[in-house]
Formats: sequence, C-alpha cells, structure tokens
Amino acid sequence: MHDKHRDLTPPELVERVAAGEDWQLVDVREAWECNIASIQWATVIPMSEVQARVKELDPTRPVAVLCHSGIRSAVVASWLRELDFPGVANVSGGIDAWSTSVDPSIPRY
Repeated sequence: MHDKHRDLTPPELVERVAAGEDWQLVDVREAWECNIASIQWATVIPMSEVQARVKELDPTRPVAVLCHSGIRSAVVASWLRELDFPGVANVSGGIDAWSTSVDPSIPRY
C-alpha cells in the first residue's frame, strides 16, 4: 500500500515508475503552461476542472499530482485523498523541479 500523505520528488517518481509501479501522473496546470513545458505521459486536467473530470482517473492506481512548483498540486492531492484514492502523492517542486532534476530539455518558465 502506498503512503497516502507523501510528497515525491520528480526523481523518486521516475524511479518508482521505472521499478514497475503503475502511477498516473496528473498535471493540474493551465493549458498555456502545458504548451510551454509538459511531460509526455502526464494527463492534463487543469486544477479548475479536476472536480468535474475526476472520473477520468483510475481509482485503483496511485496518482501523482504535478503543477508548476507544488502548491496547486498539493491542494488537488489533498482533495483526491479525501475521495479515498488508494495512493496520492504531490510531486514536490512541480515541473520546475522536474526540469532541473529529471529532464533539462523541459523548458523552465
């Protein structure tokens, strides 16, 4: 069972996925932000649409939530925990940290 109240750094998430864990990566940034910088395997659901689109997420798989720096994603992660998703992690540092620690080809903004 995944820790329900965990923050994961981008390298930790990449390591877990590489080890075979079946994470869903949900990017809660706005479309204009995703046009600047994005992660190919992420599902983009802007924060303002998460409540309406939550059924797009698989409740049996752990969810990692990403934004620009980790603030919006922490709010969404907390809300998903309240819905009893089995494992929810906030990607600490967001896509900005992803750019510096995982994939420097992703532009910073």
